[in-house]
Amino acid sequence: MSPAQRRLAVVTGASSGLGAEFARQLAAAGNDVVLVARRLDRLEALARELIAAHAIEAYAIRADLAQTDAHRLVMDEVAARNRSVDILVNNAGFTIPDHFAKAAWQRESDMIMTLVYAVCSLTRAALPHMLAQGWGRIINVASVAGFAPGIAGHALYPAAKSFVIKLSQSLDCEVKSRGIHVTAFCPGYTRTEFHAASGMADLIARSPRRFGADPPEVVAAALAANAAGRVIVVTGLRNRLRRLALKIFPESLTRPIINCGAARYRREG
Repeated sequence: MSPAQRRLAVVTGASSGLGAEFARQLAAAGNDVVLVARRLDRLEALARELIAAHAIEAYAIRADLAQTDAHRLVMDEVAARNRSVDILVNNAGFTIPDHFAKAAWQRESDMIMTLVYAVCSLTRAALPHMLAQGWGRIINVASVAGFAPGIAGHALYPAAKSFVIKLSQSLDCEVKSRGIHVTAFCPGYTRTEFHAASGMADLIARSPRRFGADPPEVVAAALAANAAGRVIVVTGLRNRLRRLALKIFPESLTRPIINCGAARYRREG
């Protein structure tokens, strides 16, 4: 197939973990891919891998999604190749294992920009083309944490992921009838570099997680759910049971339990 016949997928946070796996599975399905992250060397290595394995086109774009103009940089690079975004995976993100008043504000601001602003700005920039052609796919990587009540430490993470879930639901109401599928993908603990990149390697090592999933299985579930038009997908039986419990039981009960369990994965106040 020529590039004109292939869909173009943009994947943020594509240098490792879920983002790299999204890129691999989308490329294996015959899509061209744009890989977006800050670590250009990793993106270029992945692009070479995908081109060799699947005979598609893959581009690496170095972008810091904490910057207000990052979406323009990405879209300008896409337009320079005479392409438009057909599939968007908003995956980039991190967390801060510290108390809100203690963590550096610049780090917190970067987190809000990456997890909230970049999701909105990239989605807004990609939607006109999708609406015009009557087809589009958007996957916003959220988390089961987005369903949980707020706890001490990681203050911004569940708030940001809850925003992503609600945004996805609202967009689905607006664009589903126009041929665009929007999915909030809500995985639980997944074995990736996410925790190390967020400065939590020592916390995880101190309190290892016995249960977790690997990127290929959860990404495959997210892509299948999006193709089927599902708005929210929670992967893993334990995570689905956790979400159900959060629906059934009052926050007065669940919040202290979650806060106690989460204490192992945050810095002391």
